[in-house]
Amino acid sequence: MHAVEESKAAVVHPTALVAPGARLGRGVVIGPWCTVGPDVVIEDNVELISHVVIDGHTRLGQGSRYFPFCTVGMAPQDLKYKGEPTRCEVGARTVIREHVTIHRGTATGSGVTHVGDDVLIMANAHVAHDCWLGDRVIIVNNVVMGGHVVIENDARVMGSAAIHQFVRIGHAALVGGVAGVEADVIPYGSVLGNRARLVGLHWIWLRRNGVQSSEIHRMRKAFFTLYPKTDEEGTFATRLEAVKRDYSNDPRIAEILAFIDAPSRRGLVRIARGDYSAAETEGA
Repeated sequence: MHAVEESKAAVVHPTALVAPGARLGRGVVIGPWCTVGPDVVIEDNVELISHVVIDGHTRLGQGSRYFPFCTVGMAPQDLKYKGEPTRCEVGARTVIREHVTIHRGTATGSGVTHVGDDVLIMANAHVAHDCWLGDRVIIVNNVVMGGHVVIENDARVMGSAAIHQFVRIGHAALVGGVAGVEADVIPYGSVLGNRARLVGLHWIWLRRNGVQSSEIHRMRKAFFTLYPKTDEEGTFATRLEAVKRDYSNDPRIAEILAFIDAPSRRGLVRIARGDYSAAETEGA
């Protein structure tokens, strides 16, 4: 009996390598050819299907699942990293699909890479060091993100999008497929394009999540006050003050305003000019 702390209910395939010191909860299943490092904590009912590598000071949340050839908690791709004991954590019921890479944090960053509860990260996506993903986020195939990216609860990032380091993606925002995101996306915002531009709000998510038509109507009016179809209606600062004056009592609009006012390394995504009405039919 080696030093692995293992409940009787845990099942470890004979070809798996689980280092002494790793902590396994009840109902854990570790499939063939998986590797688990000595500082890993795996909570109850987690499944590593096969060929999964979990390393570093990493915690896997209860009921999460890991598909073949994904890696979690490996050293960051940061030349300043010198082997410090930084962390990685994945929340409960999260699903990590094939070939996903999630790297641990850095000593010069927050020190932790965080993926929240009920997240789905599809095949071949990359979550870099010090990223913070909230709950119920969906990351579609081939998405890549630089270090220190923040993606808030309920956001959706469509296939092959690329997110610059330090970018913030607001609550329930939508990033379209193959978009290059170089600046922050407001909560409920919807961005498209090779260099992502704001094309509206994430109307589909709002409707599907029970937001009343009257509230959506007010959000639409506030959005077009802040982002009119032409540049002839005053400065952004002037429009922002008008929205604060007329709509700050609406909780979701107040959330957008607070996001805009928060400190940012990247600024805000610019508005697109043109007819993007089709964008209202997109989303997940």
